[in-house]
Amino acid sequence: MKKIVIVLISIIVVLVTIISLYFYGLTGFKSQDLVIFNVRNGASIKEVINNLYKSKLIKSKIAGTIYIYTHKDLTVYPGSYELSRDMGLVNILKNLRTTKEYRLTLVEGKRFIDYIDKICELGDFDKDEVLAKLSDKEYLNNLISKYSFLDESILNDKIYYPLEGYLFPDTYYIAKGSSIETIIEKILAKTEEVLDNYSAMFKESKYNYHEILTIASIIENETIYNEDKKVVSEVIYKRLNINMSLGMDVTTYYGVKKNLGETLTQEDINNDNPYNTRLLSFLGLPVGPICNPGREAIMAALNPSDDDYIYFYADQNGKLHFAKTYEEHQKNQEKYGW
Repeated sequence: MKKIVIVLISIIVVLVTIISLYFYGLTGFKSQDLVIFNVRNGASIKEVINNLYKSKLIKSKIAGTIYIYTHKDLTVYPGSYELSRDMGLVNILKNLRTTKEYRLTLVEGKRFIDYIDKICELGDFDKDEVLAKLSDKEYLNNLISKYSFLDESILNDKIYYPLEGYLFPDTYYIAKGSSIETIIEKILAKTEEVLDNYSAMFKESKYNYHEILTIASIIENETIYNEDKKVVSEVIYKRLNINMSLGMDVTTYYGVKKNLGETLTQEDINNDNPYNTRLLSFLGLPVGPICNPGREAIMAALNPSDDDYIYFYADQNGKLHFAKTYEEHQKNQEKYGW
């Protein structure tokens, strides 16, 4: 009798362990990292489970296999999905079989080419074809006729990417199968909605939309903290007003097509391109925006602070320290240099 009890207890322990492992295998990871997951057309649910495990989106392939065999008629839609590692199998499968759209999150301060990379990855577009389309003069003229904030400035042949600065950073939900034109115009519609909120301020400014967005893009890339944005805006306007070179590193990075944080060489600083305001002979604004600015940067470009600062220096935490004279600026460099 005692042996039977021991056997029964052992069986129960094993069953409880198996069940616990099964349900544990269905839970998500602690990480909230986002992963682009592709479901090919015609993929079986078993193949999807296998790929989810390979992508480290689910903890257990065995638990996933058991789940699909105990839940009949599971189907998923082909396409690209942005999934979080903490979702767990049940929520992931629900997402894959119910959604007919994907989420496109565009972060402020990123460049046009970064956005295009993300759009092409999610929408399965050919990057070269997309770039050709978005540089096509006929297509751009069509956009100019539709959106009041676009004008002939974007047709300047010296501009690297005509729509740089005009794609408002936000989260968009894009129907699967949408054309690149549909996606771009959905984003531009959001840009129009945001800019319309400040239409009176744009009208009061002596600078046009293109120039304001160029200033906003510099502010976006030069600042980490929102409280610095209006002051950097003031520095830009003051330098423009006294015909002083802007001397902004971020424009040099863009001009030589380096990522922020990479090392700038003297050759880069001396590079004669239509963006590089570090070039001593360069006066005025770059030919166009150097990134896609967010709401705070746009507001700062329209409403600069009212101080007398003309210099700023960033410490190792990215906090800016402003100065009214070059002597004060040198002291900031000595004090906060790193």
